[in-house]
Amino acid sequence: MRRRDILALAGRLGSASAVVALGGYGAWRSVAPPQQGAGSLLGRPLRVGYLPITDASALLIAHERGLWAAAGVASAPPVLFRSWDALGQAILVGEVDVVHMLMPMALQFRFAASAPIRVIAWGHTNGSCMVTAGSEPSTGAHPQAQAAGLAGGRLAVPYWWSIHSVITQRLLGSWGLRPVIGTTAGPQEVELVVMPPAEMVSGLASGAIAGFTVADPFGAVAEIQGVGHVSRLLGDVWRDHACCGLVVRQDLIDSSPRAVQAVVDGLIAAQAWLEDNRGRAASVLTSAGYLPQARPAVERALERPAPAWAGHPDWHGQRLGFSAFPHESYTTTLVDLLGQTAVDGDRSFLEGLDPARAHRELVDDAFVRAALERAGTPVPHRTEEVGP
Repeated sequence: MRRRDILALAGRLGSASAVVALGGYGAWRSVAPPQQGAGSLLGRPLRVGYLPITDASALLIAHERGLWAAAGVASAPPVLFRSWDALGQAILVGEVDVVHMLMPMALQFRFAASAPIRVIAWGHTNGSCMVTAGSEPSTGAHPQAQAAGLAGGRLAVPYWWSIHSVITQRLLGSWGLRPVIGTTAGPQEVELVVMPPAEMVSGLASGAIAGFTVADPFGAVAEIQGVGHVSRLLGDVWRDHACCGLVVRQDLIDSSPRAVQAVVDGLIAAQAWLEDNRGRAASVLTSAGYLPQARPAVERALERPAPAWAGHPDWHGQRLGFSAFPHESYTTTLVDLLGQTAVDGDRSFLEGLDPARAHRELVDDAFVRAALERAGTPVPHRTEEVGP
């Protein structure tokens, strides 16, 4: 695709947005990237983009520990972006080679504007939460207390096309509250607004919003600063869901498939390291400057205790998971749920979109499958479980 065409596509998506694993960690232990030395199969350093959230941990650790270089793609220092819009534009115009992208956002890019991107793996599961003002209620009637605090107020999400918006709207409906967009909320309504994650804690502290739903460590920051409490973990609503996928452009797959395989291999190695080194990871991610939040907040995000009020305690929704296989059942369920989700923008691409086709054309799982085959590990089975 010519750069002129990509820039035009980026412009269309910008306008639209303005108006608009393995199943278990144990199976991944035996998957190690083949050692390729410190050269790069790309002939240059791999360029990585990310938002400062713990969802990006595997990408950051793959660079910091030289795991991509060991797999065959030496990487440049990852580039921090402050908003999903900026990150999306960067991958489209070729400023970066690989990013972690919201799965609903990837669907919108691919099918609303035919963006030539593919999801090649999951970077993590779970890791997001709903946060509301004040201290955590001591009563066991947590959802009811939560609903009372949000009724008539404003709640921020990081992007319309996000799992945060999807699950937030599902939760609000279960509490008898109607989400509204672009208008002041009534007594049984909640106004949804988009806000960059970095502005959410200050927005909650100032009273500009009554709550927010976002990836950690922003929930942990709000808790530590005493301006809010985690009211619901999104992993307690959709078991082991993928907030983000690892995204590259199709032209990178076509021109450098061995490099893309190395990207996936290095990612998997980073996931394995993270599972065994959560406390150490918090120190690495903060001291090296990848995440600007304080170390205690990142530690809490990576090692959250199980809350007493969890609706599905056996789901372990508080645990940020590291699972790479991009399951079709997840994508198809996500497409179905997006059809029930309000956004400020054009959602016509969802009309008649076959969920199986959406997965087939967005996701390329060949590289994760190759890693599985190399390890002698079967593709994991998964059944979607969605609450509340």
